[in-house]
Amino acid sequence: MPFYYPNPNNDFWRVMGVVFFADANHFWDADARCFRMQQIIDFLTEKHIAMGDTAQRVRRLRDNASDKFLEIVEPLDLNQLLLENPSITTIIATGEKAAATIVGDSQVPAIGVPTPLHRGGRDVTLLRMPSTSRAYPLPLAKKAATYATIFQGS
Repeated sequence: MPFYYPNPNNDFWRVMGVVFFADANHFWDADARCFRMQQIIDFLTEKHIAMGDTAQRVRRLRDNASDKFLEIVEPLDLNQLLLENPSITTIIATGEKAAATIVGDSQVPAIGVPTPLHRGGRDVTLLRMPSTSRAYPLPLAKKAATYATIFQGS
């Protein structure tokens, strides 16, 4: 996949469209029936938002995209990532599995609650946000409202 959340059945880019542009279809190209990758890259660059995976190697236990059936074989080396990128101050996990992978043996934080995290020799903030998968039973407007709380002033 050339970028994150390309599946039209995932609401991530719709959430970002609502949060930043009050338009769920801001990044959607109706004619091509896909998200506009270059527009997304430009947006992320302008807002200083980096995206990455919480695992370096995974195993799908079933033939679907559900995190419920995802085995983390090798998690992201978060300590090294933070050492190499001192400008990172906040990590946003888009779902429970991502947050659980980041915290390891610690308790997974509640949705939307800023949680201090000491990694890579320094303190950062972890925010667990709701999954943007349509399988997660929360309306788009509520997902967007939750994400809006962390991007206020951006």
